[in-house]
Amino acid sequence: MNFDGAQIHNALGATETDAGLRLDRLPPETRAPLNDKAEGNYERPTGVEIRFVADGPVEITLSCLDGESTVAPYWGPFECDFAAEVTVDESETTIEMEFPEHLADVGEDHLPEGYFAPRVGRLVLRGRPTVLHGVEGDTRPPREAELPDETLLAYGTSITQGGIASRFPLAFASRAARGVRAEHVNLGTGGSAFCEPEIADHIAARDDWDAAVLSVSVNMIAVGFTAAEFRERAAYLVDRVASENPEKPVVAITLFPQLSDVCPTRERGDDWTATADEYREVLREVVAEAGHDNLHLLAGPDLLTDPTGLSTDLLHPADPGMIEIGANLADELDALLEDG
Repeated sequence: MNFDGAQIHNALGATETDAGLRLDRLPPETRAPLNDKAEGNYERPTGVEIRFVADGPVEITLSCLDGESTVAPYWGPFECDFAAEVTVDESETTIEMEFPEHLADVGEDHLPEGYFAPRVGRLVLRGRPTVLHGVEGDTRPPREAELPDETLLAYGTSITQGGIASRFPLAFASRAARGVRAEHVNLGTGGSAFCEPEIADHIAARDDWDAAVLSVSVNMIAVGFTAAEFRERAAYLVDRVASENPEKPVVAITLFPQLSDVCPTRERGDDWTATADEYREVLREVVAEAGHDNLHLLAGPDLLTDPTGLSTDLLHPADPGMIEIGANLADELDALLEDG
């Protein structure tokens, strides 16, 4: 949608309020049937982008409804330096941006084809529920030719949502999207990716993606879903998304390496009713049984080959792990998108 001369990306639930535009990723009617934690998570602006093309300086004013959000500024494919990242809290915060004119002189042979044009200002958000109060300046929304040609949608756990990556642009799904020069729609939901049929139906019905990644689901094993319960939900998810989008590649990713893999003598959590390998085998089987030519399986341990890329909780990839996953996933997606 467009708002105050800017385009809002990855905020399907964006709602105009008296204060401004609340940047929810999914609308209330889509969130409501999900578990309570997922419903709240989709109010968070993970990977939401405010985009514009400006003639002169621009001021973008945001506030966080509860807690803090971080904002990473870009000009097209170029990320601004770390010092430019802004933390937004409950008070109104105005971010000032002005196009660096030297970027206009970058030769076209040095720019990725079919990706963001350098004149597209981008604010990439992550954090607590956030309101956009306004955009001041001579701005317009980007034109289609100034944006990526393709879109990658990602569903999964906190790892997909960005986990403990130091900055959202380092999250594996964001890295993979950049690697294939695609837009990124993030539907990660920390601690609550339970593969409900309602989220499967939602993803299947969306027409704004060219490839989908379904990374499922360490959340389900951690709260006690049996392998049989996981099978039922995962089978519906992969079959529904792939069958409704037969021309688009759909990739299911098994569990990444985590504590029970790298600490084999340690007992699993009290709530666990299955092992990580059992979940991996279930997903492998349901993908094979679905029998869709556009549905593909990738093994999490093949994407994260170095377990020292995990953080000390031995669950969430830190920056090195996110970068490795993103690069390996991009290699796989590149071939699938090219074939498609």
